[in-house]
Amino acid sequence: MKLVFAGTPEVAVPALDALIASGRHEVAAVVTRPDAPAGRGRRLVASPVAERAEEAGIEVLKPARPRDEAFLARLREIAPDCCPVVAYGALLPKAALDVPARGWVNLHFSLLPAWRGAAPVQHAVMAGDEVTGASTFLIEEGLDSGPVYGVLTEVVRPTDTSGDLLTRLAFAGAGLLAATMDGIEDGTLHAVPQPAEGVTLAPKITVEDAQVQWSAPALRVDRVVRGCTPAPGAWTLFRGERLKLIQAVPAVDRAHLAPGELSAAKNNVFVGTGSHAIELLWVQPQGKKPMRAADWARGVRIVPGELLGS
Repeated sequence: MKLVFAGTPEVAVPALDALIASGRHEVAAVVTRPDAPAGRGRRLVASPVAERAEEAGIEVLKPARPRDEAFLARLREIAPDCCPVVAYGALLPKAALDVPARGWVNLHFSLLPAWRGAAPVQHAVMAGDEVTGASTFLIEEGLDSGPVYGVLTEVVRPTDTSGDLLTRLAFAGAGLLAATMDGIEDGTLHAVPQPAEGVTLAPKITVEDAQVQWSAPALRVDRVVRGCTPAPGAWTLFRGERLKLIQAVPAVDRAHLAPGELSAAKNNVFVGTGSHAIELLWVQPQGKKPMRAADWARGVRIVPGELLGS
């Protein structure tokens, strides 16, 4: 089939690579978000998908909005059979959805209908799901509600951050998307409507969502830290400034501390929660680089009874 691939971040690159390498399909063009400012100089930088497509000699389309007439006209000229999508980052209008004869097929990183929305992996980790996965489905105008072509499952490990889990799903999902394209082409794969039961939503995680509530149980604090790593980054307040929490582990055998109460030893830093304590391993003070929590604690000279979050 002739394909136009839509995607933007690094997590979409394995799927693009899999389609290029498949040998069965022609990736005629790539649709991605416009160049965006990055780094301290805030210079415009192409998306990872755009960079990979340019390396492969594939035409790159960067519409400001996918409803722009110039983009729609070019899409009609290319006349793709199908448009696979991975984390494109913009809503597709009906005028775009109607172009490919076999539709737009999205690789979504959850077991639909669970975790429909922008942040399925983060929500799966924060909710304590033991198993998640990826689904390919036909895009409709509703939010991730279209019929499903295929699924794969992935175990959520006890120490997984959302970044760890998303990386594994990106590579496993690349194979699923390529297999879905094959099945659509040869007619052996047919989309099945999603069940009405089991729908959960996964809206984008905001900075406010990532603030740790120390009155919550340690298990919840652990999930928030892992679910918000690497982005947007779990955080708390210390002496009026933000302290990013990069890595922490529950410390079940630690003596009780009040919620948010700090206890620092030579090589360990503990914080009280609504249940047992957690141990901070890596933190990032505001305006500084990540560092070991014990080094941070020595530098700030924690006062006995001092609290995080206030």
